[in-house]
Amino acid sequence: MEEVIISVAQRTLVAGTPLLIGTVGEIICERSGILNLGVEGVMAVGAVTAFIVTHHTGNPWLGLCVAILAGMLISIVHAFASVSLQSNQVVSGLALTMLGLGLSGLLGKPYVGKPLEVKINALAIPFLADIPFVGPIFFNQSPFFYMAVILAIGAWFVLEHTLLGIRIRSAGENPKATETQGVNVSLVRYLSVIVGGGFSAMAGAHLSTSYSKSWIEGMTAGRGWIVIALTIFALWNPTRAILGAFLFGGIFVLQYLLQPLGISPNFLAMLPYITTLVVLLVGGLRDSRRLNAPAMLGEPYRRGER
Repeated sequence: MEEVIISVAQRTLVAGTPLLIGTVGEIICERSGILNLGVEGVMAVGAVTAFIVTHHTGNPWLGLCVAILAGMLISIVHAFASVSLQSNQVVSGLALTMLGLGLSGLLGKPYVGKPLEVKINALAIPFLADIPFVGPIFFNQSPFFYMAVILAIGAWFVLEHTLLGIRIRSAGENPKATETQGVNVSLVRYLSVIVGGGFSAMAGAHLSTSYSKSWIEGMTAGRGWIVIALTIFALWNPTRAILGAFLFGGIFVLQYLLQPLGISPNFLAMLPYITTLVVLLVGGLRDSRRLNAPAMLGEPYRRGER
């Protein structure tokens, strides 16, 4: 019984890791006032880039770095449209998703079904991994898991306790007042979108270089949309995102646990997305300010306006 519990807990953390990474990036982006619905597309670009680079070089860490760079570069499209052109952020984000999914499908087509010879495997932390029950669950995981937790805590600290974090939050709450303090709101928003894109691409890289054994078109499987729901669920707080991401990871694992009971596989495949809709519905019924949403989220700002 203990082995079963450990196995389920391990798989839950693995499934929740890309969700956590992507959610932290989206929180940073949205706290600056920019709504990015392009997470799914950026994750797909990160996944295919990491896979292709790893496949040809045999170095998954190089694949990860190139994927993050690719995610940041493609996110500039959304930043330019949202910040410089003052366009509708919902439309721009959806366009980014379609662009990213299209690119990943095009670039990844020759690699469908091809496995990686070298992957980023689980890393057991000496001594800690030997702790009964807890060790195998928390200290024998992919490096992505450790990075995800560290990045979430680090993002919380930066947003809440540093000057940079104050500027990011101010850009999302009151950009006019922020500008009077000599802060370039446009630059802050640009950087937040680009950094958020890097996080999303990193989440995609996890799927293709650690989570999966081979390239599959549509590998992100809607995780980008779940990330957006998790951002609301976490109340735009990176540390709350840790709980939310692994809760959703457990829902993914629940699909496989319930299959032997004769429950329809189609229904089980819907569970993560049903939960996502419920989270969004509950969030929409509650007052956005009580939810701690940035006051100017999704609202364009033109520098110098009064």
